[in-house]
Amino acid sequence: MIAMEPHPEGVVLPVRGQPGAKRSAIGGEHNGMLKVAVTQVAEKGKANDAIAEVLRRELSLRGSQLVLLSGETSRQKRFLVRDVTIEELAAKLRPHVDRG
Repeated sequence: MIAMEPHPEGVVLPVRGQPGAKRSAIGGEHNGMLKVAVTQVAEKGKANDAIAEVLRRELSLRGSQLVLLSGETSRQKRFLVRDVTIEELAAKLRPHVDRG
């Protein structure tokens, strides 16, 4: 189960980033975090941008809805997903977590 937290602007989503993967995709759950693999290498924020793009695409989010709160140089990141409830985000994540 993904350990999402409520936030005044939406939901905090914990993400485990995997840069340098063979393909970019959401890969299920890992220790309470959403696992996101990207082909981009961890260099000058490129992997962070790629992770955000995968999240936007796979979860049907607008660009302004997603903000990296912490973990710029770590595999463990926290993204703010604005204008959604935990229940709404959990519904968007369910197909990705169940298949991962």
